[in-house]
Amino acid sequence: MPASLARRRAIIVGAGQSGLAVAAALSAEGLRPQQDFVVIDAAAPGQRSWSSRWHSMVLLSDARHSALPTRRHPGDQRLHPRVDEMVDYLKVVEAGIGVETAWNIHVTGVERRGDGTTLHLSTTVGEVQTRNIVCATGAAAHPRLPEWATALSVPGVAIHTSSYQYPRQIPTRDVLIVGGGNSGLQIARELAASHTVTVAVRTRRAHRPLASYPLAAGGRRPLFGGDLRPEPVFGDSYERLQQAGVRVVPAVTDARGGAVTFADGTTASPGSVIFATGYLPGDDWLPDEARIRGPRRTTTPVPGLFVAGFPQYSRRGVDTIAGVSADATAIAHHIINRP
Repeated sequence: MPASLARRRAIIVGAGQSGLAVAAALSAEGLRPQQDFVVIDAAAPGQRSWSSRWHSMVLLSDARHSALPTRRHPGDQRLHPRVDEMVDYLKVVEAGIGVETAWNIHVTGVERRGDGTTLHLSTTVGEVQTRNIVCATGAAAHPRLPEWATALSVPGVAIHTSSYQYPRQIPTRDVLIVGGGNSGLQIARELAASHTVTVAVRTRRAHRPLASYPLAAGGRRPLFGGDLRPEPVFGDSYERLQQAGVRVVPAVTDARGGAVTFADGTTASPGSVIFATGYLPGDDWLPDEARIRGPRRTTTPVPGLFVAGFPQYSRRGVDTIAGVSADATAIAHHIINRP
């Protein structure tokens, strides 16, 4: 294990918006980066998750609501940052805090042995001991694919939105987008100018104005209980896309070879498919006991192990760059106050 990671009061796993928010909060409490705490990340140097988003993507929130409290975005606060601007912004935040992220370090597990206060963090460069570990590896870390995806074979490409970059990447004229959330609709809008686009939607989502995103982001549970309602779609809507020539159909329920079957029993043979089917959280390296759900905002049943930026461990909206600061502040207070 590199000496730079040993004997630190806290280790933050993840150098994205959540990890840097926690770093900023710890710094505000007087802890020193590289001396009292360190930040590690599995990616290549500087390759945060924003770096892999499609080229034309812009945030649903404007610049004012796409920043950490420690540093605002430059320029017009009413504009919506592009992904490359977000990458640059996080680099500026990192430098401003004084964090020197240790890249290319994959975390494989963490455990508490006995009744002591020390946590053992297993990584691809060895094991390190520390008193506090923050999981900031993202609520949307791993592409989620439907079970039938492996049975699909199309003449063009079949990719998740995490691999989509620009329209020329789709070699066939027609493309099926599986998923009717915000990512699916944004990509459908971009491809509509050059492709014949079909969007398969499981549940039509409520439509909200783009300006409402900071308050309406994330799924909601009905006031009197019931299933979680999916996040609304912002800005664009199914009706507007249909007016632009996009076909909206029911969800895909199965696939065999080059054919897909929709929920209404009809079939189609798309040239290419884009899976806008969301992501799985990056908490798979946490021990089972830490993933017990309950009223534990940012904390886990494992003393000294915290989670930042995951709604399932906190509340709705903490997976946004503006919302994660509340998690970060709470975690910093816990770490400072631990005996």
